[in-house]
Amino acid sequence: MTASTPAHIIVLGNEKGGSGKSTTAVHIGVALAHAGFRTAMLDLDSRQRTVARYLENRATFAAARNLALPTPDIAVIADGPDAVAELDLRITQASALDFLVIDTPGRDSELARAALARADTIVTPINDSFVDFDLIGQVDPETFAVKRPSFYAELIWDARRARAKADGATVDWVVLRNRLSTLEARNRKRVGAALESLSKRVGFRVVGGLSERVIFREFFPRGLTLLDRAGLEDFSLSHVGARAELRALLAGLNLPGWDTAKLAA
Repeated sequence: MTASTPAHIIVLGNEKGGSGKSTTAVHIGVALAHAGFRTAMLDLDSRQRTVARYLENRATFAAARNLALPTPDIAVIADGPDAVAELDLRITQASALDFLVIDTPGRDSELARAALARADTIVTPINDSFVDFDLIGQVDPETFAVKRPSFYAELIWDARRARAKADGATVDWVVLRNRLSTLEARNRKRVGAALESLSKRVGFRVVGGLSERVIFREFFPRGLTLLDRAGLEDFSLSHVGARAELRALLAGLNLPGWDTAKLAA
């Protein structure tokens, strides 16, 4: 990618809490920085500021330990009458970047919709359960067959249509299927079948996400990710397995230039 190429915009979107959206956003942004891409992030949830706080913790920890941790630039946009204008300004300023990663709040807002309408890649993490699946599709309670898309699938449809109307671009919608170890195999199989069926109807790709692991929650106070080997004091087999999941997730996003990126082993 060159400076004359507009930044590829990745928007993390999900209106349901507990899906790991912000954690996934940080891992994507930091992975891109680790791979040498010019990367920045926008946090559109000015109340919780999870992504901003994560990266602030990262900068503090790196300074205290004298570590060189690749870190994307971060800015927070507060929801308000001028929020969409600020979003567009930030996108214009990102023209010298390779990637701009945007984390949207877990609620519907004009700002969140505007971000989705400007995305090149939309990433929606969901937990491997029908509670989360209900965000994008409704199923028959007896057969578990998909009856119809839900409100969020319709919202994404509108965002993709707006982007196509604006500049003719095709938006890649990726649903990250996070695996919960406590769920029994039959339920996971039913969720998988429902996702496959719905993906053909509304046009998203399903990519394996991250398992429910304590280590992700432990990273936040220090702002670390699975790629920060220098800052991980007790690197274990659990970390190895989780990092393999992260690498597969990143490869599955099919981001421009990622296939030739030099990500640290």
